[in-house]
Amino acid sequence: MHLEAIYHSNDIPYVFAVDRSSIKIRIRVKKNDIVRCILMCSDRYDSPGKELPIELTHCAATQLFDYYEGLVTVPTKRLRYQFLLTDTAGKELWYGERALSASRVGAGYFQFPYLCDADLHVLPSWLADAVIYQIFPDRFRKGECMDASARDTRELNDWSDDNPKEYSMYGGNLQGIIEKLPYLVDLGVNTIYMTPIFASHSNHKYDTIDYYKIDPVFGTNETLKQLVDLAHACGIRVLLDAVFNHTGDDFYAFQEAQELGEQSAYRNWYHFNETPALADDNNTGYETFGTNVSTMPKLRTANPDVSAYFIDVALYWLKEFGIDGWRLDVANEVDHQFWRALRQAVKPLYPEAALIGEIMHYSGAWLRGDQFDGVMNYWLRDVMLDFFAAKSISASTFAGQLDEIQMSYTDQANTAMMQLLGSHDTLRFLTACSRGGWGWQSGESTLERMKLAVGFQLTYSGMPMIYYGDEVGMTGKSDPECRKPMVWQEDKQNKPLLAHYKKLIRLRHEYAPLRSGTTRVWFVDEIHNTVGFLRSHGDVTIGIVLNNSPTPWTVAQPLPQQWQGSTLHDLLTDKQYPESPSLSIPLQAYGMVILTNQQ
Repeated sequence: MHLEAIYHSNDIPYVFAVDRSSIKIRIRVKKNDIVRCILMCSDRYDSPGKELPIELTHCAATQLFDYYEGLVTVPTKRLRYQFLLTDTAGKELWYGERALSASRVGAGYFQFPYLCDADLHVLPSWLADAVIYQIFPDRFRKGECMDASARDTRELNDWSDDNPKEYSMYGGNLQGIIEKLPYLVDLGVNTIYMTPIFASHSNHKYDTIDYYKIDPVFGTNETLKQLVDLAHACGIRVLLDAVFNHTGDDFYAFQEAQELGEQSAYRNWYHFNETPALADDNNTGYETFGTNVSTMPKLRTANPDVSAYFIDVALYWLKEFGIDGWRLDVANEVDHQFWRALRQAVKPLYPEAALIGEIMHYSGAWLRGDQFDGVMNYWLRDVMLDFFAAKSISASTFAGQLDEIQMSYTDQANTAMMQLLGSHDTLRFLTACSRGGWGWQSGESTLERMKLAVGFQLTYSGMPMIYYGDEVGMTGKSDPECRKPMVWQEDKQNKPLLAHYKKLIRLRHEYAPLRSGTTRVWFVDEIHNTVGFLRSHGDVTIGIVLNNSPTPWTVAQPLPQQWQGSTLHDLLTDKQYPESPSLSIPLQAYGMVILTNQQ
């Protein structure tokens, strides 16, 4: 038994409350080292020896480690526990807070002192069912403005110009989104996330100059109210983009801070002259977003006045316009205390409002239930890029990285992850697929690999997010090419890809296991570069098999226990597979099946 690989901590994500009466406990061990893991647990005030055994289930396998977990009911909300590990040679060891020991007494106990209601990571009830559609408003649809005095009179790029520059303007607006709500309903999405729509001089609006006013080129505050109301009538929720890390340099507080200097009450809203070397380099004298972005001065969110102002902004749009939550820009560069204060202000009043952070790396520090519901899961996106687009990792590495991500977070955080293939900040996924892999010719099997990635995205855990236009085959390298105007000409849309999206979204809405419950890797076939995973909810299990290979073949695997004696049905093709002790299903090149025994 490799003792150095065994690890548990009485902290997230190794132990966490699932609800008011149950706790999930995990332990990590060396891969293929342990054959059995028993959890001995009792109320922490019970006398030693009264612990009851619970057999933990093997739930994940990364490149180096295996994970076991189990759900413990805690009627008293208190828990004392230790582990009994058995290795492949039959050797047993006790593991507690004090030691790994042959003696139960010598190991000691881990403690979960008390399950406090205030510490629960409670999610909006709708997140598990969400299918999100991201819109970059300037590029989605140029709607017809009925008020002549409010019409956009700027010089705009022609909508057919698919070569946007950094400062290009195309004239998309909120009215255009309203006009295309039937399209979104037909596609099957039930949540819209729009990049910033507040007053700003740029096309992207991340340099806000008025947080209480819709940019006139997009419409008015009343236009947004109309959009939200009509979207809600269609069963679609609306998320807005909150930029609280920085403002635009024309924001009133920054303007006064620059003009009056130390005499300004807003001087301490920003970071003036704190990094002289940086200030000398960009000739600004203040910290900015990114590198030398002088139009985006960074806020000092630890200032109580700043915190109060922007929390009021968040509450205003929730209260007055009925939006359904916020995507929080550059979330990892804002202090944790601000995000805690934001959650404490929002959730008591609007428990169904979503708070989703933009973080492009491991995000555990923000996902403990005191800050965000979830984040944009760029970590998973990187794994999908490597497996489906670049084909730079094998099936076993892909499966191991899926498990590593799952084990890095609580169940609640995994449920609330925004699972994206791309966004306004990245190259389009179809473009990434066209770059080939393993020395292939550019463009080889591009569409097939895109469809396979979409199949995975829309059947995996979390909230799938579709970047506008991906569903019709739009392409583009990173910003600004990924921000081309939406393709509305039907003869230029990829209809097979659009139909693929629609069918997968419909299946996700129809079958609960594709939205909720457990997600487990089922098998990995390294030779054929194939992965299978199981999604279970209640007594229904669905199996997804992905053949990320240019070679057709027949997958042969033992049936999971829950499918024994059942006829299987492929939800994609409607084919039936009669009862058999093992699975034998032909897979097309870059094909997938979605199997269930539910009729």
